[in-house]
Amino acid sequence: MYSLTEFLKSNARATPTATATRHLGRCHSWLDMQTRVASLAAALREMGVEAGERVAILALNSDRYLEYYFAVWWAGAVVVPMNTRWSEVENAYALKDAGATVLFVDDAFAPMLDAMTADVSLKSVVFTGEGDRPEGTLDYDALIAGNAPCEDAQRSGDDLAGLYYTGGTTGFPKGVMLSQQALWFNNLSVSSGSKYLTGDVYLHAGPMFHLADGAFSGAACTGGLCHTFLPSFDPVKVMDLIEGEQITHTLMVPTMLGMLVNHPNFDPQRLRTLRSVAYGASPMPEGLMLNLLETLPWIGWMQGYGQTEMAPIITLLAAENHTLEGPHAGKLRSAGRAGPGVEIRICDEQGNDLPNGEVGEIVARSPGSMLGYWNRPEQTADTLKDGWVNTGDGAYRDDDGFIFIVDRLKDMIVTGGENVFSAEVESAVSTHPAVAGVSVIGIPDEKWGEAVHAIVILHEGQSATVEELLEHTVPIIANYKRPRSISFRSEPFPLSGAGKILKTELRKPFWDDKDRGVG
Repeated sequence: MYSLTEFLKSNARATPTATATRHLGRCHSWLDMQTRVASLAAALREMGVEAGERVAILALNSDRYLEYYFAVWWAGAVVVPMNTRWSEVENAYALKDAGATVLFVDDAFAPMLDAMTADVSLKSVVFTGEGDRPEGTLDYDALIAGNAPCEDAQRSGDDLAGLYYTGGTTGFPKGVMLSQQALWFNNLSVSSGSKYLTGDVYLHAGPMFHLADGAFSGAACTGGLCHTFLPSFDPVKVMDLIEGEQITHTLMVPTMLGMLVNHPNFDPQRLRTLRSVAYGASPMPEGLMLNLLETLPWIGWMQGYGQTEMAPIITLLAAENHTLEGPHAGKLRSAGRAGPGVEIRICDEQGNDLPNGEVGEIVARSPGSMLGYWNRPEQTADTLKDGWVNTGDGAYRDDDGFIFIVDRLKDMIVTGGENVFSAEVESAVSTHPAVAGVSVIGIPDEKWGEAVHAIVILHEGQSATVEELLEHTVPIIANYKRPRSISFRSEPFPLSGAGKILKTELRKPFWDDKDRGVG
């Protein structure tokens, strides 16, 4: 019960000849994939991998990445997907912290091997790439060919399924322990809100180490969809794949969607086969969302809000609420309602429930709640209480049950005693037609403690002055929330591996000479 490998086995039984994966000329049916997964699991056991051991991967998106997930679970072990944007030092930390015994790695990250594994004792390194196999590593396809399929370990329920390391934007990252049940529940929860049909095609456009892709690709596995893969994000390659592979569904974070529609070669007609696009992992600027609705009106949009600690879904904003007119209008700025089976409370600092309309911390509970942080009992106790996860996100609930995220609480700006939530300011600035991207931070101010500062990227070929942008926000948000200063940049914002803007990096130039990072 609650076994992740059951999704693979049910597809192999129900639609054995249907295509499961297509990538780089390779094509495997669901029955083929099950056989390959069972053989790869046998190879892991031959290496000495025992139940509960951690098997890590550092690679770009591919069909082999999807097979890795199922093979590790089939073998009874625990997946450790590693962040493709991390440094050698950060990845070495995660490998050692997890106590990983096997590492899968591709061409892109093979040059990191020596530095990453110098202080880690591994049983084996498996090469999943397309080029020459590095010395001392095992060949992925040879392992499958050389091992007969083994029986499924049938791990389930509260058995540990994965260690998912959080972003690492502050301090060392934490390994979030997610059970078989947690990921199984999320697959079904997202599937219930998605209009996926057998024979549809899902594109892995977001990084596969991240649970944003994991949630929706898990739902795609539940529905028996064909999976295609974009190794790393590129707007032109996205259009090529969608058009060439007749993609019907995908997930992209807002940053990716902005890069796509703002690309000089963007052609919306090349995306005509898309029926739905999910987005999440960071706030969606209102200006970008309005642009998407106008430019790509045939697409059904779905927002997923969540956290790694919830495996990850907390709320879903359905396609019908992505509208400016009719009975479902007025919810576009929200993150939607609680996902199926998810309980949400909005609490004050003392943990008391707040009435609708008041801003507090989102506290959530579901079968997807984490087991805790790997080897961090104190931090687990601070975050997880009786199955309730303290998210650290500020929000309010309206009378219809929709959750409106106002900010990550640690990113809140306190100016003159007033709380300003940067997501609201970003949304206001983003509606100016010349603005391609905006990030709002608090900077030091002698009088107010902190001042609201907007960092803006303009559309290519367009211009706007500081005064024009400030004036633009006057009718949209209260005076105390408006930026007190604006700076422009031409280079992209610094991003985490999940596509989130690293505000810690944007703040550094303003706070470097201060003894703390807030006012």
